[in-house]
Amino acid sequence: MSADFFSKPILNSPYACPSQYWELDANGQPTHKTINDRRPAEFITPIPKPKKRKKSENQSSIVFDEGKGLSTQDQAYDVTAIINGVRAQVDAWRKLQNPSDWQVTPETARLLQHWRHHKFSDTRPFFCQVEAAETAIWLAEVAPNTKVGKGFLEHLANANHDANPGLARLALKLATGAGKTTVMAMLIAWQTINAVRRPNSKKFTRGFLVVTPGLTIKDRLRVLQPSDPDSYYASRELVPNDLLDEVRDAKIVITNYHAFKLRERLELSKGGRSLLQGRGEELQTLETDGQMLQRVMPDLMGMKNILVLNDEAHHCYREKP
Repeated sequence: MSADFFSKPILNSPYACPSQYWELDANGQPTHKTINDRRPAEFITPIPKPKKRKKSENQSSIVFDEGKGLSTQDQAYDVTAIINGVRAQVDAWRKLQNPSDWQVTPETARLLQHWRHHKFSDTRPFFCQVEAAETAIWLAEVAPNTKVGKGFLEHLANANHDANPGLARLALKLATGAGKTTVMAMLIAWQTINAVRRPNSKKFTRGFLVVTPGLTIKDRLRVLQPSDPDSYYASRELVPNDLLDEVRDAKIVITNYHAFKLRERLELSKGGRSLLQGRGEELQTLETDGQMLQRVMPDLMGMKNILVLNDEAHHCYREKP
């Protein structure tokens, strides 16, 4: 099928799984042909056509190497293959009609049916928002019970071990404007409801640390608090009315990442510090890690399991080699 990309760039409804896409050539430019399928995940950055193109292989490799650089001689990562593989498994799982075949808790099944079929009076979740929550749910509840799923979990465990040993991290990538706050609310609701109904389960928690990159975003995320007047769980109908009481048991701390910087316990002038220190060892007046955590998240200190939601996670970088 051929048409003009610029006259109709949007082909799909935001509320349904994409069923067609515009084909791009090797340079990321539209060919004006549509493909009746969902676009595979690729790290491609379309760029405007220059009036005069310089023949430079190096330039092309820079543009189309986005998202790579993760592999080493010891471990190779095919990022797009993993993403497309997980997406295919979640797609097949989503198409199962009988909730008893979903391999999730009854509470999770209830939420999935609500997000997919509820007649929302106002703001209805986009497909990409529901799919993000579904992917997290599939990895947590379904993947451990299947051979294919265990393979993906092993890959994630290895990647986390190489990047940040001892800290399991999972990234959900959504386009700007897709509504990440709604996705966070869906994940909090899913975890909390299950944690309240299944207090002995290690899969779920009702303790959440939401880390933000700026004060403006921190204020905007107050809608994640069940007690907020504009709480998304009720105002956006993300949770059935009879399950709202369970969500209110969530303990949520929303903070800016600057709060984790260790602070001085003693306000000393340069001269006062020298006087107290004398000729002894350097005076240690910074708070400890434990004191910092007690200051930042006192409500979560007694909890064994905590789920950290790193908002705007693309602002987090590893140390430069």
